[in-house]
Amino acid sequence: MDKTKCLGIWLDHSKANLIDFSNEENGNAIQSQFNDTTDDHSMSRGENKMHNKEQDGLSKYFKNITEVISKYDDVLLFGPTDAKLELFNLLKANSHFDKINIEVKTADKMTEPEQNAFVREHFSKTN
Repeated sequence: MDKTKCLGIWLDHSKANLIDFSNEENGNAIQSQFNDTTDDHSMSRGENKMHNKEQDGLSKYFKNITEVISKYDDVLLFGPTDAKLELFNLLKANSHFDKINIEVKTADKMTEPEQNAFVREHFSKTN
Protein backbone atom coordinates (compact mmCIF):
# COMPACT_ATOMS: atom_id res chain seq x y z
CA MET A 1 0.00 0.00 0.00
CA ASP A 2 1.25 3.47 -0.85
CA LYS A 3 2.27 5.86 1.87
CA THR A 4 -0.31 8.57 2.53
CA LYS A 5 0.83 11.94 1.23
CA CYS A 6 0.10 14.65 3.81
CA LEU A 7 0.33 18.41 3.40
CA GLY A 8 -0.07 21.20 5.93
CA ILE A 9 -0.75 24.71 4.69
CA TRP A 10 -0.49 27.75 6.94
CA LEU A 11 -2.15 30.57 5.07
CA ASP A 12 -3.55 34.04 5.22
CA HIS A 13 -4.59 36.26 2.32
CA SER A 14 -1.02 37.18 1.39
CA LYS A 15 1.03 33.99 1.72
CA ALA A 16 0.69 30.22 1.99
CA ASN A 17 3.47 28.16 3.59
CA LEU A 18 3.43 24.57 2.36
CA ILE A 19 4.68 21.85 4.70
CA ASP A 20 4.94 18.37 3.16
CA PHE A 21 4.69 15.97 6.10
CA SER A 22 5.16 12.91 3.89
CA ASN A 23 8.64 13.89 2.74
CA GLU A 24 9.44 16.22 5.63
CA GLU A 25 10.06 18.98 3.13
CA ASN A 26 9.11 22.54 3.92
CA GLY A 27 10.02 26.05 3.04
CA ASN A 28 7.87 26.22 -0.08
CA ALA A 29 5.57 29.22 -0.21
CA ILE A 30 3.00 30.69 -2.55
CA GLN A 31 2.58 34.46 -2.56
CA SER A 32 -0.69 36.22 -3.29
CA GLN A 33 -0.67 38.58 -6.29
CA PHE A 34 -2.58 41.21 -4.32
CA ASN A 35 -0.46 43.40 -2.08
CA ASP A 36 -0.53 46.87 -0.46
CA THR A 37 1.05 48.52 -3.51
CA THR A 38 -1.60 47.08 -5.78
CA ASP A 39 -4.23 48.12 -3.25
CA ASP A 40 -3.05 51.77 -3.18
CA HIS A 41 -2.85 51.97 -6.97
CA SER A 42 -6.29 50.40 -7.44
CA MET A 43 -7.84 52.61 -4.76
CA SER A 44 -6.89 55.69 -6.74
CA ARG A 45 -8.88 54.30 -9.72
CA GLY A 46 -11.99 53.49 -7.71
CA GLU A 47 -13.31 51.05 -5.19
CA ASN A 48 -14.99 48.82 -7.78
CA LYS A 49 -11.75 48.35 -9.76
CA MET A 50 -9.89 47.68 -6.50
CA HIS A 51 -12.40 44.99 -5.54
CA ASN A 52 -12.16 43.34 -8.98
CA LYS A 53 -8.34 43.40 -8.84
CA GLU A 54 -8.41 41.90 -5.34
CA GLN A 55 -10.82 39.11 -6.37
CA ASP A 56 -8.72 38.30 -9.44
CA GLY A 57 -5.53 38.15 -7.35
CA LEU A 58 -7.18 35.99 -4.71
CA SER A 59 -8.57 33.66 -7.37
CA LYS A 60 -5.11 33.14 -8.90
CA TYR A 61 -3.60 32.66 -5.43
CA PHE A 62 -6.13 29.95 -4.52
CA LYS A 63 -5.74 28.30 -7.96
CA ASN A 64 -1.98 27.98 -7.36
CA ILE A 65 -2.63 26.40 -3.97
CA THR A 66 -5.27 23.98 -5.30
CA GLU A 67 -2.84 22.73 -7.96
CA VAL A 68 -0.49 21.65 -5.16
CA ILE A 69 -3.29 20.19 -3.01
CA SER A 70 -4.45 17.93 -5.85
CA LYS A 71 -1.28 15.83 -5.41
CA TYR A 72 -2.01 14.89 -1.77
CA ASP A 73 -4.27 12.52 0.17
CA ASP A 74 -4.60 14.46 3.46
CA VAL A 75 -4.47 18.24 3.79
CA LEU A 76 -4.52 20.47 6.86
CA LEU A 77 -5.43 24.13 6.31
CA PHE A 78 -4.58 26.38 9.24
CA GLY A 79 -3.89 30.03 9.97
CA PRO A 80 -5.16 33.19 11.63
CA THR A 81 -7.56 34.54 8.95
CA ASP A 82 -10.64 33.38 7.07
CA ALA A 83 -8.48 32.54 4.03
CA LYS A 84 -8.39 28.89 5.12
CA LEU A 85 -12.21 28.72 5.21
CA GLU A 86 -12.53 30.47 1.84
CA LEU A 87 -10.12 27.95 0.31
CA PHE A 88 -11.86 25.04 2.05
CA ASN A 89 -15.26 26.10 0.65
CA LEU A 90 -13.74 26.42 -2.82
CA LEU A 91 -12.27 22.91 -2.56
CA LYS A 92 -15.51 21.36 -1.27
CA ALA A 93 -17.43 22.86 -4.20
CA ASN A 94 -15.08 21.11 -6.65
CA SER A 95 -15.65 17.36 -7.05
CA HIS A 96 -11.99 16.84 -8.02
CA PHE A 97 -11.15 17.16 -4.32
CA ASP A 98 -13.77 14.72 -2.98
CA LYS A 99 -11.21 11.96 -2.34
CA ILE A 100 -8.84 14.24 -0.44
CA ASN A 101 -9.30 14.43 3.33
CA ILE A 102 -9.22 18.17 4.12
CA GLU A 103 -9.27 19.54 7.66
CA VAL A 104 -9.35 23.14 8.85
CA LYS A 105 -7.94 24.43 12.14
CA THR A 106 -7.60 27.91 13.54
CA ALA A 107 -4.09 28.95 14.52
CA ASP A 108 -2.42 32.21 15.45
CA LYS A 109 0.46 33.75 13.60
CA MET A 110 3.37 31.32 13.84
CA THR A 111 7.02 31.15 12.97
CA GLU A 112 8.02 28.53 10.39
CA PRO A 113 9.36 26.14 13.08
CA GLU A 114 6.05 26.48 14.96
CA GLN A 115 4.13 25.76 11.74
CA ASN A 116 6.28 22.66 11.09
CA ALA A 117 5.70 21.41 14.64
CA PHE A 118 1.93 22.03 14.33
CA VAL A 119 1.78 19.95 11.13
CA ARG A 120 4.01 17.19 12.57
CA GLU A 121 1.85 16.95 15.67
CA HIS A 122 -1.41 16.90 13.67
CA PHE A 123 -0.39 14.19 11.22
CA SER A 124 1.44 12.11 13.86
CA LYS A 125 -1.92 11.69 15.60
CA THR A 126 -3.84 10.84 12.44
CA ASN A 127 -1.33 8.52 10.70
